[in-house]
Amino acid sequence: MSEKTYALVTGANKGIGYEIAAGLGALGHVVGVGARNEQRRDDAVAKLRAAGVDAFGVPLDVTDDASVAAAAELLRERAGRLDVLVNNAGIIADVWPDSPSVITPAILRSVLDTNVLGVVRVTNAMLPLLRRSAHPRIVNQSSHLGSLTLQTTPGVEFGPGSGAYTPSKTFVNAITVQYAKELRDTTIKINISCPGYVATDLNGFQGTSTPADGAAIAIRLATLPDDGPTGGMFDADGVVPW
Repeated sequence: MSEKTYALVTGANKGIGYEIAAGLGALGHVVGVGARNEQRRDDAVAKLRAAGVDAFGVPLDVTDDASVAAAAELLRERAGRLDVLVNNAGIIADVWPDSPSVITPAILRSVLDTNVLGVVRVTNAMLPLLRRSAHPRIVNQSSHLGSLTLQTTPGVEFGPGSGAYTPSKTFVNAITVQYAKELRDTTIKINISCPGYVATDLNGFQGTSTPADGAAIAIRLATLPDDGPTGGMFDADGVVPW
């Protein structure tokens, strides 16, 4: 088995995901660039390699069971284990704002399939490989929007009500806590990253920070020491309330 450290980042062909891959690569990880679009995946891998990162492409559609299983098999054959998993892939509804009274069950199902079920599919498929690592780490990408405390705090304004994207992140937070409970007697640490209001195509590049800024907390959680936290939600400033 190789002594290298292997990471998989989903949705890593652009935005925050790409910067997470770049940051982990700069720290010496061999990085699997998970993405469903072949051309964008290849372009991201080429760009990372040009920057000195040991990167390789992982064809991966987080909404497809067979694709996820194939990705796990690719990593098993290439590395024999997985040290870091960053569940970064995410989408917004195809209507915006996605007010609860506007979305349809089909729209909600589509968002949940990527943002929540995708996290479960990939995590469960990769757990056998993570269990082979000496210091396994899982990072689930969420958002301050998913905090029920912040959403209900007077004076905290997140814009109009959301019926799909925001609840999907609350669900990610909830399922992460349950994973942490299940895995608490193992060496696997699983935490939630809140990148902040980052300029990406998800928000029409209206965010106030850069993708590299947003990637920093995920990179930190992906490289926690053995005495680091698990089952928590964090941003650049520390703990985010539930």
